[in-house]
Amino acid sequence: MNFMMRKFTCLAPIALAILLAAPASAQHYPSKLIRIVTASPGSTNDWGARLIAQEMTKGLGQQVIVENRGGLAVEYMTKQPADGYTLMFYGNTVWLLPFLRDNVGYDPLRDLAPVSLAIISPIIVVVHPSMPVRSVKDLIALAKSKPGQLNYAAGTIGASPHLATELFKAMTGTDLVRIPYKGTGPSVVALVAGEAHLMFSGLGSVAMHMKTGRLRAIAVATSKRSSLVPDLPTVASTVPGYEALSIIGMFAPAKTPPAIIHQLQQEIARGLNRPEVKELFMNAGVEVVASTADEFSTVIKSEMSRLGKVIKEAGIRE
Repeated sequence: MNFMMRKFTCLAPIALAILLAAPASAQHYPSKLIRIVTASPGSTNDWGARLIAQEMTKGLGQQVIVENRGGLAVEYMTKQPADGYTLMFYGNTVWLLPFLRDNVGYDPLRDLAPVSLAIISPIIVVVHPSMPVRSVKDLIALAKSKPGQLNYAAGTIGASPHLATELFKAMTGTDLVRIPYKGTGPSVVALVAGEAHLMFSGLGSVAMHMKTGRLRAIAVATSKRSSLVPDLPTVASTVPGYEALSIIGMFAPAKTPPAIIHQLQQEIARGLNRPEVKELFMNAGVEVVASTADEFSTVIKSEMSRLGKVIKEAGIRE
């Protein structure tokens, strides 16, 4: 997964022939409001989508708004017209849920068109300050001494917080009980309030609470120490081979004209690469990527192969 922490280099503009072949509707795009559907309020998906929407509004000359649809966003998205006016900003759940649940109702490779891998955020292991835990070693020891008595907060099934914790359980032989919430935002609020003991969360969702001491961070789930949280040790230093990362990107419905996909990708990259926007993301513990559609597609396929195998072998199910 180390390759994901490298900056993606945008490819050359799409071939002129493809642009000339675009349907008339694509040539006049956009001519009305654009919607971005995403996860629950308070999540990295949510505020990331709102920052991108602001930048896209400036560049496209049409209003771009965000709608929070939680775990229903993906199936809703697959039923929308392929005209570029309904987009989706979402992460790992999109391509990993089919491994976790039967009859999902969509195929991530067939029903969605990747636009750009926009941002990545390290997964951080955080605990409530009342927990007598200051390291991954402490957490494993406590969990094994109290099987089934420690709980973790997680929102959407198959999202990074859920899958990262289940992977940790499988690799350490610990029994942590999931408390479901309606998204990452509510999960973090619950953990801060002491309703849960711990959480594996994208850095962007817990950075503020780490700074104020309302949550204690004990490790980062990247394979090597992250430049965003250099003082945190890795989970892998205690659990060899462990790695988890929150990847969030923009999607359009399948069969959206290539010219529209390209235009959207260019606008997303333009907005994300503005110094002040990059700084906002960095300050929140998120790294800007702004990949091309093809690069995002390659990452999705790689993740499905790598983590799909892990999910099956560990028997991780909804």
